[in-house]
Amino acid sequence: MMSKKIVLGVTGASGSILAWRFMEAARGNEVHLIISRNSDQVIDYEMGKSSSDFEKLSTFSYSDSDLAARVSSGSFMFDAMVVMPCSMNTLAKIAGGISDSLITRAAAVCLKERRRLILVPREMPLSEIALENMLKLTRAGAIIAPSMPSFYTLPKNVDDMVNFVVSRILDLSGIENDLIKRWKQEG
Repeated sequence: MMSKKIVLGVTGASGSILAWRFMEAARGNEVHLIISRNSDQVIDYEMGKSSSDFEKLSTFSYSDSDLAARVSSGSFMFDAMVVMPCSMNTLAKIAGGISDSLITRAAAVCLKERRRLILVPREMPLSEIALENMLKLTRAGAIIAPSMPSFYTLPKNVDDMVNFVVSRILDLSGIENDLIKRWKQEG
């Protein structure tokens, strides 16, 4: 299996466990981590962890305010960018072409270079504005993959639901994984 180079943006939406599990499952791949300023409080509240705990799981980490970091350039080659969880604020900025942080700049690079950009919003219900932004991004080439667990897998706990979502994002990123039992057609 060939190692992948992934840029992972973590924003202030609920669901920091998704990014944590993604990095755990992506070990052996090169993960370039960007944590937004607003995510620190969510990470602490939801997981009792800090940005530095997340940075230990990554290969490289960058400040979201460092617009000169190598992941902000089209000449830096990577396989995919995942923004997980993706706040509606970040999603709206990416849809509007606003590159005022490293996460939004790297996402803009994905779109202009036609690279894989996977946005994992965690919001409910969705406003018409959010839906329009998602449609705009889909038309621009991004993949919108909301963190919606399946129930046909008969999850027994929160970990099972987290693993389903993360497994799908790993699949979209081109990273093989065995976090879930795969569907097998009988007969």
